[in-house]
Amino acid sequence: MRLLVTGATGKVGRALIDKLHGSCEIRALCHNRPLDVPGVECVFGTIADRETARRAMADVTHVVHLATCKETPDEIMDVAVKGLFWLLEEARESPTSQRFVLVGGDAAVGHFVYKHPGPVTETQRHTAYQGCYALSKVLEEVMLEQYQIAYGLNATCLRAPWIMERDDFRYTLSFGPDQFGGPAWRELVDGDVPEQAVPLALDADGAPLKRNFVHVSDLVEAIALGLEHPAAAGQTFNICMDEPVNYQHVAEYLAETRGLPIVKVPTPYHSTWLDNTKARLLLDWRPRYDTERLIEDAWTYQRSPDDPRIVWYPG
Repeated sequence: MRLLVTGATGKVGRALIDKLHGSCEIRALCHNRPLDVPGVECVFGTIADRETARRAMADVTHVVHLATCKETPDEIMDVAVKGLFWLLEEARESPTSQRFVLVGGDAAVGHFVYKHPGPVTETQRHTAYQGCYALSKVLEEVMLEQYQIAYGLNATCLRAPWIMERDDFRYTLSFGPDQFGGPAWRELVDGDVPEQAVPLALDADGAPLKRNFVHVSDLVEAIALGLEHPAAAGQTFNICMDEPVNYQHVAEYLAETRGLPIVKVPTPYHSTWLDNTKARLLLDWRPRYDTERLIEDAWTYQRSPDDPRIVWYPG
């Protein structure tokens, strides 16, 4: 295997390279940040440039496409549409290409923005919500599907929800300026919030919110399977925890184990259940993380001084 990883310096890319390092030849496509891993070849540039994509794809047998943008209208279509297009063009013409793996997102099926009548399976139609990020996730999946139809491209889509590692989950629950991701809890409640409180998010109907997550290690295991498993060819899989995180369970667990006060937070969002049955059945993949392990890992993780937390608020 000669593997190309785009988005190689990101959370998932680095974890995947660490897992596969030494088992195959790896080429990393790097945009802004270098990747200093012995034995890993780096190609620098943007996939929106066809020549960069051509150099990155030369003699490659397998691709894991992770490069993406968030709510950045000036850049997102260059990466998500043009960049993927150039990679797929090279893959379909390459005599060495064997499998193309796209890591997509549950934003392509509406995430928790829309109310779903039942579990969200791979058969649900694409439903982008407002903003450019969800639209980009839809366009990626559709483009990959059409290359499978038109050219018989051997490809797999792994659709993941919010990806957690280290202490990420702890800071998704923060009411302070160190909150990681959204929604911004403090903007949804009135009055003062106790220090170190935990949000009990409520959905649009007033019930405890359920939201989907996956730990990076579980996603990386699914990617490794998707690269070569015969049953993955031409398929889309939801890659997530067996059950979504229930914010009532989280709040009660942290109140019991850490003595944290609970603050109810009404939100306009809807509970969703991303169904991973297909991946468990066809790939024999099993996530190792459940809610309690996600919490315990996040609360016991100790960051070093040279490992600062990145705070990100999505639009």
